[in-house]
Amino acid sequence: MNGASREALAAAREQLDALTDNSPRFAGDAPSSVDAVSSLAEELAAVTALLDREVTLRRALTDPAQPGEAKAELVGRVLGGQIGGEAADLVAGMVRARWSRARDLVDVLEELADTADLTAAQRAGQLDEVEDELFRFGRIVTGDKQLRGALTDRVGTGAAKAGLLHTLLGGRANPVTERLVVRLVERPRGRSLEGGLEALSKLAAERRGRMVAVVSTAVPLSDGQKERLGAALSRLYGRDMHLNLDVDPAVLGGISVRVGDEVINGSVADRLDEVKRGMRG
Repeated sequence: MNGASREALAAAREQLDALTDNSPRFAGDAPSSVDAVSSLAEELAAVTALLDREVTLRRALTDPAQPGEAKAELVGRVLGGQIGGEAADLVAGMVRARWSRARDLVDVLEELADTADLTAAQRAGQLDEVEDELFRFGRIVTGDKQLRGALTDRVGTGAAKAGLLHTLLGGRANPVTERLVVRLVERPRGRSLEGGLEALSKLAAERRGRMVAVVSTAVPLSDGQKERLGAALSRLYGRDMHLNLDVDPAVLGGISVRVGDEVINGSVADRLDEVKRGMRG
């Protein structure tokens, strides 16, 4: 995003954080507060789906020629009684802002819905579990062409794909993981399945102010090696690091590390050596 949408995104993130951190209904880690944040996520996801379908409404809510208050009133008329007051106020605040593209509003709403679900997981002490499950599911999909085909088939209905995911993940994965993956598969919105899962993993890491490193090794790492590798990468990048670990016997040199778009492997041997030295302590 750029221009006005980038500013609107920053403001929307601040609004969500203020709501979940300060509102009596959402603040804290009591079960009722965690459930309230999860409900907020579902409401924002429902608005995302609505605006993704209704092009005319989406354009009306982002029309720069219309006053912000008029657009906020339209939100009240359309969503009043359909979602909670806090969610409606959050959306009303978003449409008061200026957007470079109408689609950007939907993208940000989707991010806020995912962030709210991840916040619920964090409050429940389950964020690490969700991060790991998202990564593992991505690896399963990458290695199973039949499953990937079923989940990305353009002919298949969203309900059928959701049913398949509920069968695969229900009772086996954290409910937040299941909700995030189901929403992604039902409404990919132009993204690849792998790309969407990676974006969710990154968003989960950002809840703790961390970066994500995808680490492929020829053999499994010991707990001590994982700890030393994480510390070495944190020193290298100046940020706390969450490791997504994958075992691949074909990895040349025994280890490959990807952080964002950067791959640390034999082509940047000096940086890889620094990581390996850190693993050895």
